[in-house]
Amino acid sequence: MIVVAIVGVLAALAVYGVRRYLAVAKTAEAKQNIGGITRGVLAYYERETPPSEDLADGTNSTANNHDVCNTSTFVPTTIPAGKKFQPSTVNGKDFNSGTDDTGWKCLKFSVTQPIAFRYHYGRGTATQVAPNNPKSTGGASKAFEAAAEGDLDGDGSSSKLAMTGKANLATQTMIVSPQLYIEDEAE
Repeated sequence: MIVVAIVGVLAALAVYGVRRYLAVAKTAEAKQNIGGITRGVLAYYERETPPSEDLADGTNSTANNHDVCNTSTFVPTTIPAGKKFQPSTVNGKDFNSGTDDTGWKCLKFSVTQPIAFRYHYGRGTATQVAPNNPKSTGGASKAFEAAAEGDLDGDGSSSKLAMTGKANLATQTMIVSPQLYIEDEAE
C-alpha cells in the first residue's frame, strides 16, 4: 500500500514537471522571434541615413541620423489562446505590413510558419506589452520594446516576454537590456 502511494505521488510530480517543461520549451519560439526583432532594430539604427538634400559643389551634407522604426501592428491582433496562428504572406498584412520606416517592413522581420504568440514592436511611448518590465523604454523617443504574448494552455492568463533598448544620444549607440524580461513563462 505504501509503495502504491509513493508511486502515485511520484507520477503526479512527473506529470507536473513534464507539463512545465513543455510550456517552457514552447516559449523558445517567442525568444527566438524577439531576438530577430531586436536584431532588426539594431540594423535599422546602425544604417546611417543622411537626410535627403541637394548639395552644392564642395559642401558637406548635414549629419547622418540614427533612428528606430516606428511602431508595428500586433500580429495576430488577438492572443492565440491555446492555438497557433498562421501569418498571412499577402503584401500589407501581418508581418508584411508597414513601410520603409514603420513596422515589420522597416525591421525586415517576418515569420511564415504558424506561431503560438502575438508579437509587437513599439517605439518610445507606444503601448508596452510588458508594463511590469523594470527595463521599460522610459518614454524615450529613440527607444523600443520587442515583445510577445502567449496563452499556451488557453486558460486566459498569458506569458509576456520583452526586450527593450534605447539610444544613447551622446554616443549615437543603441543600448539593449542585458536579458529578456519574462513574466509567467510557464503560465
